[in-house]
Amino acid sequence: MLKKLFHLLKIFIYTVLLIIVLFFIGYYIFSIIVRPSVNRDWVPDQSKVAHTTFRGDIVSIKNIRNTKYRSTTDFDIRYYDKEFDLNKIESVWYMIEPFSGEKAGTAHTLISFGFNDGSYVSVSVEIRKEKGEAFSVLKGLFRQYELVYIVADEQDVIKLRSNYRKDDVFLYPIMTKKENIKKMFISMLNRANKLEVEPEFYNTLTSNCTTNIVAHVNEISPKKIPFSLDVVLPAYSDELAYKIGLLDTSLTLEQLRAKYKINERAIKYADDPLFSKKIREF
Repeated sequence: MLKKLFHLLKIFIYTVLLIIVLFFIGYYIFSIIVRPSVNRDWVPDQSKVAHTTFRGDIVSIKNIRNTKYRSTTDFDIRYYDKEFDLNKIESVWYMIEPFSGEKAGTAHTLISFGFNDGSYVSVSVEIRKEKGEAFSVLKGLFRQYELVYIVADEQDVIKLRSNYRKDDVFLYPIMTKKENIKKMFISMLNRANKLEVEPEFYNTLTSNCTTNIVAHVNEISPKKIPFSLDVVLPAYSDELAYKIGLLDTSLTLEQLRAKYKINERAIKYADDPLFSKKIREF
């Protein structure tokens, strides 16, 4: 009897191993056949991507998105070009948008950079959707979406989430040196430029909004951010940032979340030309 059970167990283990091997062989073949592209029928708000040129400390960004929303489905897409002086960069901010009504832990994250003239520019790592396409966690595992870095005005990418999607939005200042902020800004813009000509696929686990931000942060942080569930499911990634000292540790995490939730101010100052300044009146 035991001999028979042992034999059946061996057959089961070999079957499982064979399935795993066949899966990885199939996925490898699939990855060779299915290639990313920059030429697809993109949704209108992602049809253009930003392009950056560098002249010493002067950064020129073309096609900064500044969409005017009336709702999540009704909007006017606008762009502008702007030059930034790297010597005038002074802050970096980490935004977390936990998804309302979704499973615990799912969220979108992005980065904003502030300059001493009061201007801000955001970089949001997203799937680049084709017309008629919607995000699926499962499809995101199987090379179905290209990756894109959206460079945008805060009144576009932040207000979309706080005022129109009605999701909670937390906007945290990151504690780091000015030189590190500059390096991270350059790194993200260079990555955006590279994706413009060398497309890559988004991956729900290994190349999502937060894992890409982590890669840039790890270029400047003396204490590296480890791979963890807080990165894969980033609604609580502020806890990870807090633990490694990227957030203000003079307050508790609960106090930080209460202080840096910006929804009320985003709605109150929605049409204020000083929107970015007003949402930071903590």
